[in-house]
Amino acid sequence: VSDASGCSMIALLHTGAAKLPQNLPSRARQAVSPLLLAGVLKGYSSIVSRKLASHGFGASMAAMSSFPPQRYHYFLVLDFEATCDKPQIHPQEIIEFPILKLNGRTMEIESTFHMYVQPVVHPQLTPFCTELTGIIQGMVDGQPSLQQVLERVDEWMAKEGLLDPSVKSIFVTCGDWDLKVMLPGQCQYLGLPVADYFKQWINLKKAYSFAMGSWPKNGLLDMNKGLNLQHIGRPHSGIDDCKNIANIMKTLAHRGFIFKQTSKPF
Repeated sequence: VSDASGCSMIALLHTGAAKLPQNLPSRARQAVSPLLLAGVLKGYSSIVSRKLASHGFGASMAAMSSFPPQRYHYFLVLDFEATCDKPQIHPQEIIEFPILKLNGRTMEIESTFHMYVQPVVHPQLTPFCTELTGIIQGMVDGQPSLQQVLERVDEWMAKEGLLDPSVKSIFVTCGDWDLKVMLPGQCQYLGLPVADYFKQWINLKKAYSFAMGSWPKNGLLDMNKGLNLQHIGRPHSGIDDCKNIANIMKTLAHRGFIFKQTSKPF
């Protein structure tokens, strides 16, 4: 953001128009010059902050300058939990459907969508599934079906302004399984359409490997360890995993990483 008055103040320092009196002792000149510069810069920062505010940008200058701008207005962090057992049951069904709306400018969470889903093919959760995910039978009994949850996702997307063609958003997952395998597979089994916004995403594992130069074999645990972050909540809780993904993304963004789509177009 440029501002003529702010730039002109900076120009004064460089052109000599804001020179200090020559008769001041050298020590006085050395003491005053940094103060003058600091004052001018502070004034310039204030002007730019007001300019940003007038355009609807509420973030502080510090927040704006701490990392480069991303390609997307919003990141939609998603992490399913599904029915499971050993050996694996088929078909698997989504039982937890969380999404965090992450502001691409501030990398802060702005909104949350979180619902549990009642499985219909295997309505009874296995002990293995409950132990892994922390989801007990009472959390899915009587909950909406996947079709109903997908309808509510669409309503939430509309309410959050994410269906506006001028708003650039993309889903982010820890791996390709959620949107490449799980959702399209279950939708095909149930004869449900898959919305276009689910057909492109960022695999955080790939993004992390691009940024850090190593592949996180153990997913979120390795990424948190590599970035010296504390793990949030319970592993394999969908909503907690989303919070960890968001925290990792924010940390990488502050290090200057620009997130890009990793999925191939359908």
